[in-house]
Amino acid sequence: MTARLARTCRLLVVTLMAAVLQATPVRAAVSPPDGVVTWGTSADRIGDAVADRGYRMVVHTSVGGRDARIRLSNAFGDRPVTFGSVYAGIRREGAELVRGSNRRLTFDGSASVTVPSGALVYSDPLPGKLPAGSDLVVSLHSPDAAGPVTGHWMAMQTSYATRGDHTAEESGAHWTETIGSWFYLDAVSVRADAGAVVALGDSITDGWQSTTDLNRRWPDYLARRLQKSDNAVKGVANEGIAGNKVLADGPGQSALHRLDRDVLSQPGVRTVFLFQGVNDIKAHTGVTAQDLIDGYREIADRVHASGKCVVGATIAPFKGWPEWDPAAEAVRQEVNAFIRGSGEFDAVTDFDRILRSPYDQERMLPALDGGDHIHPNDKGMQAMADAVDLRTLDCPDR
Repeated sequence: MTARLARTCRLLVVTLMAAVLQATPVRAAVSPPDGVVTWGTSADRIGDAVADRGYRMVVHTSVGGRDARIRLSNAFGDRPVTFGSVYAGIRREGAELVRGSNRRLTFDGSASVTVPSGALVYSDPLPGKLPAGSDLVVSLHSPDAAGPVTGHWMAMQTSYATRGDHTAEESGAHWTETIGSWFYLDAVSVRADAGAVVALGDSITDGWQSTTDLNRRWPDYLARRLQKSDNAVKGVANEGIAGNKVLADGPGQSALHRLDRDVLSQPGVRTVFLFQGVNDIKAHTGVTAQDLIDGYREIADRVHASGKCVVGATIAPFKGWPEWDPAAEAVRQEVNAFIRGSGEFDAVTDFDRILRSPYDQERMLPALDGGDHIHPNDKGMQAMADAVDLRTLDCPDR
């Protein structure tokens, strides 16, 4: 069987599976048909809920637009969670909001919403303009939350918490507890004449070793490049999870298991940017290069079946990290050869070439190393974003 025929057969199987899944009721809200994601994060279980708790969460938009909607997730909850009040405004400083910007969000016209276990819920559109590159602040309160909390643990962004319902307040006086996670909120979308790219990755994409509160993850740098370009893609959603793997669940569900919820369900997505695999390799669980290649192929097939493009990124060097050894390096090299030369991806970004040292190509260049030999620093994050050919994100052929 030729490679082209094999790929066609796989795509047919994936398409048929997608049709079956679409015919089966799922516990998730339908994405806005005219929206585009301006911010997103990946969901996981991050502890146990506390009743009468308020969260004031800071998120940084990519594309600007009108009629913003937020998405609340109870994907990992074992019971319904009710939010009695949810507000959105623009940050002035710390937990304080710009005067007059904080407005109540509604859900099917109601001021409160109950999100079933395993479900996602979109708010109604919030009239008005949400600028690109702004700090949107979403404040929510649940009077009776209990059980597992759905959220994103490593936000690399300071947000705030309180007791009681202070969501309507623009002052930060009651929001004195700082937190480093996002709770329940997993996406923001706007109406805009643009498309979006979703970065599917691990802790490097999540931003570890970048500077907290300055939006210096590599997808943040990419978003700023896109805003200044004439590219049709302007939205960027960061769906990285620290420790995440392609094949196995662990910190977060695997890329294969969370692809639909975290990536393909986001509105306006034209391209998926896949940059994962180092955690599968360094864990020494017996994962082979062929295992990872099969996982990449499944992701590419499912993305293509959804009518989107997929960019594959090579796995970056990590010699010096405690779990590195020659066997893991051999797998990395074989997988990278596949990514570069297989033709499975619509385009390739060679992060390995950008980050590696010319003196020891199994190591990260010291000037780009965040210090642990696997996570780039701010300069490395920017180098990664600068290496992306923006033209490959438009996906004009699908």
